[in-house]
Amino acid sequence: MTEILGEQFVLDDGTVRVEASALAAVLREVRVRGVRITETVGTDALPSHGCGIVLSPWPNRVADARWQLDGKTQQLDVTDVARGGAIHGLLRNTAYTLRHRSDEVMSLGATIHPQHGWPFLLETSVTYALEDDGFSVTHGVRNRSDAPAPWAVGAHPYFRVGEVPTDELTLHVDAGVRLELDERLNPVAEREVTPGEFDLRQGRSLAGADLNVAYGMLANRDEPGEIARLDAPDGSATQVWADPEFRWLQVFTPSDFPGASGVGRAVALEPMSAPPNALNSGVDLIWLEPGERRELTWGARHLPAV
Repeated sequence: MTEILGEQFVLDDGTVRVEASALAAVLREVRVRGVRITETVGTDALPSHGCGIVLSPWPNRVADARWQLDGKTQQLDVTDVARGGAIHGLLRNTAYTLRHRSDEVMSLGATIHPQHGWPFLLETSVTYALEDDGFSVTHGVRNRSDAPAPWAVGAHPYFRVGEVPTDELTLHVDAGVRLELDERLNPVAEREVTPGEFDLRQGRSLAGADLNVAYGMLANRDEPGEIARLDAPDGSATQVWADPEFRWLQVFTPSDFPGASGVGRAVALEPMSAPPNALNSGVDLIWLEPGERRELTWGARHLPAV
């Protein structure tokens, strides 16, 4: 059966179930002991609001779809027409292929070929793995070019705590800075997180939240650790964790997300190894030597009520 999202992939050990599809290696759904911890992406339409897709070789956006390489302007295709930028990398419309499969692990691969504004050849992979109480995602890359290549990666999952409405959840993000954006959502300044509407350190209700913010200086960056947590009223939670190389987290709370129970608010918690517009700022970009390979991992788990 042919699906819009391409081939379907499932891991299920009876405790954790992960569903993914070939297009953009999209994470379609995760359940832990039957509890849904991500929003669900159907197979009959493209992922709404970027739900579950992989962002490579850059997350978020590149201002004006242009950047400089060795003094020369690189003109990417404009993929955010309304704001004149290039958004979410070069694999959003690419079908990944299955590279490896076992009962608890599946690895999908895709090649980033040289194209408008991107003169590099990268082999990339996304590996989904079952954990005792959740799942992990490992992003891999190898530079097949004959010159150093920049790379950053992110993911665009939307999280849940079972069937609790997003407006009833509390979001915790222990971050030291946030990015201030212009009217086209390009970063213009880095600001210290201070008490107020952008401060999520002590937890904030998502009722009526309207956030589209990149947070940096995340806590616990010396080793893999929590970068965000959603708490439900009954004490259960969904925890997002990441390797130290994921230095940024995009928080996005659209109110027009088409969820399983109708259109409403959802919350994307997007691990990113570099901030928006990193091809221009250079902040936290990873430069890969010819032949060099890197891997970065993040994941999420369900924490039941005590």
